[in-house]
Amino acid sequence: MVFEGKKIVLGVTGGIAAYKAVEIASRLRKKGAEVHVIMTQEATHFVAPLTFREITGQPVTTDMWTEPSHWHVAHIALAQLAEIFLIAPATANIIAKAAAGIADDMLTTTLLAVKAPIFFAPAMNSAMYENPVTQENIAKLLRLGWHKIEPAAGYLACGTAGVGRLPEPVDIVGEIEKSLSVSSSLYGMKVLVTAGGTLEAIDPVRFIGNRSSGKMGYAVAKEAARRGAEVVLVAGGTVALPDPPGMRVLHTESALAMREAVLQEAVEADIIVKAAAVADYRPKEAAGQKIKKNAEEITLVLEKNPDILMELGARKKPGQVLVGFAAETQNLMEYAQRKLTKKNLDFIVANDVTRTGAGFNTETNLVKILSRDGSVEEVPLMGKDALAALILDRVEFLQK
Repeated sequence: MVFEGKKIVLGVTGGIAAYKAVEIASRLRKKGAEVHVIMTQEATHFVAPLTFREITGQPVTTDMWTEPSHWHVAHIALAQLAEIFLIAPATANIIAKAAAGIADDMLTTTLLAVKAPIFFAPAMNSAMYENPVTQENIAKLLRLGWHKIEPAAGYLACGTAGVGRLPEPVDIVGEIEKSLSVSSSLYGMKVLVTAGGTLEAIDPVRFIGNRSSGKMGYAVAKEAARRGAEVVLVAGGTVALPDPPGMRVLHTESALAMREAVLQEAVEADIIVKAAAVADYRPKEAAGQKIKKNAEEITLVLEKNPDILMELGARKKPGQVLVGFAAETQNLMEYAQRKLTKKNLDFIVANDVTRTGAGFNTETNLVKILSRDGSVEEVPLMGKDALAALILDRVEFLQK
């Protein structure tokens, strides 16, 4: 069971839907969770703390200034204890304060110290929910990696109908259960992903680059975040995709800039997926001003870029998983096998970019996965999101 033995902190705020939080706590406990409740002062006007204490069998925290039963800092203790943090109902007020980093009561102070997955279930009047300020605050929390449980539509306590109802407790618990059944497998791991191509400057206007869109790397990064990992995504200069929520995104342009970012982040990474298409060469000298179209011919002298993947393989620490990609137009297996061995990879994802559905800037990919033990897995044409999940399944298998 997903919740068996899990320590869950339930934050209850001052909305009429607070009464539903009693059933949420009850359902979580029946599924084997240890539930600790933090109530805002406003929430105590709707439900008595005693109710939650009897349901959970645990003390209920309502005040920053209550004399502690044990000598510890209460909000830090609860933050460290939490393996899952749920706010239900999440009012417009708590969403706004969390988005702004305000810490003026026990719940908001604890939230700033939490490292566990945070779920929140907005519940409020539909006009408040649809207000652009509330939507901006929700969007910020999503970018920070919070998990939103969508509000239901229907009759509201204020007498109107619309979106803003707190979903039924069984649905809230089910949503968390469904999410955690896949999202906790990489919890506590740091995953470093590179994506896209690099741009090597010829002058301030022109560059040498490739057609990589970064879609494959972004799919891997999003899947790793969905599995609970701490993700750092290093994007190359060809990427024009929005930053995925729930991770740090470092934007680089050239191979040298990407190398600097990657080597710095790789030190603490447990898993590295090097999906970027880094330029092999760069102009030896980039012109300071735009080169004018005067001569019939122009000669560019290129010099070799550092091999980032080779450096990562040479520095790989025990237990670290290193995955590479090989995008080829000929001799796919020969080149991929050579790269796998030479660069000390755990496995390599190889694709012939001339094949239909497998080239740059597509929504699908057609690959072979070559492993260090000599095995080759033929992967059928599939969407990049599905392939990302398959790649991380193989990574997790190596860690067992």
